[in-house]
Amino acid sequence: MADTCGQILLGSGLTVLSHPLMYIKVLIQVGHEPLPPSLGRNLFGRQVYQLPGLLAYAKHIVKIDGKAGLFKGLAPRLCAGTIGTVVHSKVVQKCHEQDTPQVLGSQQKAGDGSLQYVVNETAKEMIARSCATIVTHPFHVITLRCMVQFIGRETKYSGVLDSIFTVYREEGILGFFAGLIPRLLGDVLSLWICNLLAHLINTYAIDDSMSHTGEIRNCSQAVTGFFASMLTYPFVLVSNLMVVNNCGLAGGLPPYASVYPTWVDCWRHLSREGNMSRGNSLFFRKLPAGKMYAVDQKRFF
Repeated sequence: MADTCGQILLGSGLTVLSHPLMYIKVLIQVGHEPLPPSLGRNLFGRQVYQLPGLLAYAKHIVKIDGKAGLFKGLAPRLCAGTIGTVVHSKVVQKCHEQDTPQVLGSQQKAGDGSLQYVVNETAKEMIARSCATIVTHPFHVITLRCMVQFIGRETKYSGVLDSIFTVYREEGILGFFAGLIPRLLGDVLSLWICNLLAHLINTYAIDDSMSHTGEIRNCSQAVTGFFASMLTYPFVLVSNLMVVNNCGLAGGLPPYASVYPTWVDCWRHLSREGNMSRGNSLFFRKLPAGKMYAVDQKRFF
């Protein structure tokens, strides 16, 4: 219980600190570009036209809504983090309790570094993460919609309870799970890619006789986690777009945004447009190829 409380406090602190970054990232993901391209320099020092980065975007939001405007959607996100931590902890504990003596004996015999051990532990983590994601997804939906209101200056989603009633009244129970499938797929794929790739590196590329082996293994885990998140980013993008798709907000309706019948249609449209990585970078953002900037709608076409 103490460990769970500690995780909740730490997670809440990190959530508050990272919330402005997520807010800006979501607005970029849905295609909102309130500031026109400007002349800057790339990593090689060449002058190129770039889109505003994180700091310029944040200054624009502060100019309109003040510093508090950077924290729209924070309350439901904190709720999701707290509930998700508790659910994840309970499911992991339950999975370990249900391990039979035969399973525990085979794992101990195989050793912590065996492929069988990695697969078993990853499966448990997958179940725990999936349960936490499903339970907290309604709060994730409210969080993103609170953020996207910035585009049309709406106040439709103003509080956690009020937003819950709004979603249920307009979309029913299914409205709370918009964009859930691609989000789950992305989480599961990212977890398996990260753990299996880290196992291969630790087994075949790192020798136990090397100095600082523990630090190297931790570093490999971090690198594989970053690589996995890059590979599965399109699932995150599609999920977030489906959360706000046709929900009554200007940011999810024509002419600003297309309406997608399913998340597969959204994926195909983004793939055709070459926008599968939109919002992935918050610095050195290059102009979309073959697109024109519309000043009145503050987006590219």
